[in-house]
Amino acid sequence: KLCGYLQKLSGKGPLRGFRSRWFVFDPRRCYLYYFKGPQEPLPLGHLDIASACFSYHQPEAGAAAAGDESAAFEVHSPGGAVTVLKAASRQDMTYWLQELQQKRWEYCNNLDAAKRDSRTSPTPSDFSKGLVAKDNPDLSILSQNASAERARNILAVETSPTDLVGEQAASQPAPVQASAINFSLKQWSTEIKNSMSSLRKGSNENRKSVFYTTEEWELLDPSPKDLEDSMALEEKRKHLAEGNKGLTSSAFPFDFGRIPHKARRPLKDMIGSSKSRNSSDSSPTEWCSSSGNRLVSELQLKYQSQQEELEKLKKDLLSQKELVRLLQQTVRSSQYDKYFASRLCEGVPKDTLELLHQKDDQILGLNNQLEKLNLEKDSLQQEVKNLKCKVGELNERLGMLMETIQAKDEVIMKLSRQLSECEDSTSSQSGAINSPTCTNKELQELDRLKDNLQGYKTQNKFLNKEILELSALRRNAEAREREWQAKYTSLEAKLCQIESKYLILLQEMKTPVCSEDQSPAREVITQLLEDALKAEPSEQPEQAFFKPHLVSEYDIYGFQTVPEDDDEEKLVAKSRALDLRSLSLSENREISTGVKWENYLASTMNREMMRCVELKNLIRSGIPHEHRSKMWKWCVSLHVKKFKDSAVPGYFQTLLQKALEKPNPASKQIELDLLRTLPNNKHYSSPTSEGIQKLRNVLLAFSWRNPDIGYCQGLNRLVAIALLYLEQEDAFWCLVTIVEVFMPRDYYTKTLLGSQVDQRVFKDLLSEKLPRLHAHFEQYKVDYTLITFNWFLVVFVDSVVSDILFKIWDSFLYEGPKVIFRFALALFKYKEEEILKLQDSMSIFKYLRYFTRTILDARKLTAIAFGDLNPFPLRQIRNRRAYHLEKVRLELTELEAIREDFLRERETCVEKRDLISDDEEDS
Repeated sequence: KLCGYLQKLSGKGPLRGFRSRWFVFDPRRCYLYYFKGPQEPLPLGHLDIASACFSYHQPEAGAAAAGDESAAFEVHSPGGAVTVLKAASRQDMTYWLQELQQKRWEYCNNLDAAKRDSRTSPTPSDFSKGLVAKDNPDLSILSQNASAERARNILAVETSPTDLVGEQAASQPAPVQASAINFSLKQWSTEIKNSMSSLRKGSNENRKSVFYTTEEWELLDPSPKDLEDSMALEEKRKHLAEGNKGLTSSAFPFDFGRIPHKARRPLKDMIGSSKSRNSSDSSPTEWCSSSGNRLVSELQLKYQSQQEELEKLKKDLLSQKELVRLLQQTVRSSQYDKYFASRLCEGVPKDTLELLHQKDDQILGLNNQLEKLNLEKDSLQQEVKNLKCKVGELNERLGMLMETIQAKDEVIMKLSRQLSECEDSTSSQSGAINSPTCTNKELQELDRLKDNLQGYKTQNKFLNKEILELSALRRNAEAREREWQAKYTSLEAKLCQIESKYLILLQEMKTPVCSEDQSPAREVITQLLEDALKAEPSEQPEQAFFKPHLVSEYDIYGFQTVPEDDDEEKLVAKSRALDLRSLSLSENREISTGVKWENYLASTMNREMMRCVELKNLIRSGIPHEHRSKMWKWCVSLHVKKFKDSAVPGYFQTLLQKALEKPNPASKQIELDLLRTLPNNKHYSSPTSEGIQKLRNVLLAFSWRNPDIGYCQGLNRLVAIALLYLEQEDAFWCLVTIVEVFMPRDYYTKTLLGSQVDQRVFKDLLSEKLPRLHAHFEQYKVDYTLITFNWFLVVFVDSVVSDILFKIWDSFLYEGPKVIFRFALALFKYKEEEILKLQDSMSIFKYLRYFTRTILDARKLTAIAFGDLNPFPLRQIRNRRAYHLEKVRLELTELEAIREDFLRERETCVEKRDLISDDEEDS
């Protein structure tokens, strides 16, 4: 499977650059989809490979060593659009180009296939198992140009992919994007500014002071504990301020001491990695210029940070002054209160004196705090002076560095001119005087030229192959266009004939000109029916392409599309098949469902698949044909894991061997029902069909596993559908899942107790979800459960068209029996208006017998089942099952009592001894 990581050039202006994307090739439409990552369900876009051409440029000397654009290639699309992609290495680039060329060649050649029909000829896949997988697609590929194939093989370049290509690449981390590698100085300075702004936010929060206003002092007096806490906090701040003084002399003046450790590391790592990149990626000549520019940027950052720190300190100083003013005012008021208290409170009680003493202690604490604040203010003022001096020194140093850089640039230019002059003079001297160093340089140059020559040869072979393929594809397209034109002419002539006969019929309907027996309309109708039903004559191979292949004998599941016996039923079936074909051709395929599945399965290559919302939505939209075997097997294993874990190894084979060796009470009925299971499916149509023996084995093994059920009519159809996509043992466990996990007990027993209960639950749901239709059935006394009973028993087998049937089974095997209720209601809602128009019970019941076969739009039906019918809680179904189960059991008990009374009465009454019950008659 062609998928993997590539980097795509996108964006505009300064944001333009390579971004890593996950690419997946879709062979159905020859599209190359690209996603953000392997786990993304929706693609960002696609490239049409069928109409594209490819090219790449051979890098110049030294470019390959540097790794710049050495693995980039271009995809030219119609209209002049060019998409630039880059692989992780030239090896991966060569592999991608070879594979895309091959996929384009195969797809365009398959367009020349005669009788190609996507519905009857699915893409073969290694994932498929069961009976359907053994069908060979009925494709008649035209013979390809042998000389073109031989030339393509000669020009092909052998290469193998790396770990970043293929399904295993989904578990690998995405490669580092080019924008992260080419990290410019400007981007580095921008990240530093962003980091500094975030650090300043954190430091402001840490330095924020908390104090009471004058109004709060009147409401709340601080306790001695609060004063001690505030003094400890001030001590911590003082230590932090001393640490800040030591840090201001470092290369980065912002405060590392006030920020948390987590915020510190990314900035240091970023600075260190940027320095290492600059030092490793630059040559000695470039290093001087880049180091000078880096130093200038650092000085500018220092200056900017110092200015911001200065503004911050000024704000803190103002806040501290305000605090001092408030504290002084508080101290004065406290002293005034103390003076009057000492004069006026002689003879005051002892409690009041203690309170006054506490006030005195608080005043002393505030005085101490005031003194500390004054000290801190002085230290801050001194720090501001130091910062101003530092800024002045940095400005002077900046000017000196600018002059130094200018002088160095002049020296570099002068040395470069001298070097070029020396190289010119040495090249004019004889080769005998050259030193061993010159010889080494010549050898290196020779190796470089050889590498370039090999690269140009590879590029030449690729471009020649590209030209050859494009020329061959152009010729094929021209031939295909001529053939399509001939087909279009043939269809247009046939359409004119049909329209002519249709107009004759309309004229006859409008104004009959003669009696019914001699009417020309009857002759026209007879002729049209004969043309529609007669078999197509055998045609010459060269004429096969001009005849449209609209309806095949069997669909992809092996079901017969048109019956052979009844002409009327044959006409209806052919009309239905044509409607299905028209629907599949006209539906809007915005994003291929197959690509979503390919991408999801690629993301689960190295991890276990688990139930999730994304998977449920994918399954509800339908599992692709080539993945249905794998997904059905996974769903079955999910539900019967506890049974399989407790079973012995070879459990199915043991049961099968026991069933073949010993007689089984159910084996006789199983043999009778084998050929009646799916007579319209080619895998079960005759006793020698492969599906018959597998069906027999699975049913016999299950009858030994579950003797309480043994065999019930309906189980054969469930197994037959499972065997189309599963092997025998997996189909056996699928039957166990349906009978023993999904369905209630006694669902397939002799009494069919669970089936009767579900019909009553369905009646309740129909009255709730579709009240108009339920009232219509009640008005005309139509018992629709006679129709729906079989839907539930065999999960819609032989009730709906095959495309819809397998989409129902996809969701049924994943979500369980609730899906049956959803789709049963959806079928009635789909045709609700047509049923409401019928005004008598006979016509309603007759319509209910066949209306499900007229529903062809699976997408609309799925939208009704999983959208319009919500909410649909499983708890509600369980509660109603429990309620109706008790009622049905009581009714069965009463019937059994009536039966026993009848038997006793028959034994005692001579006249009734000749009467026998239904059970006795069956036996």
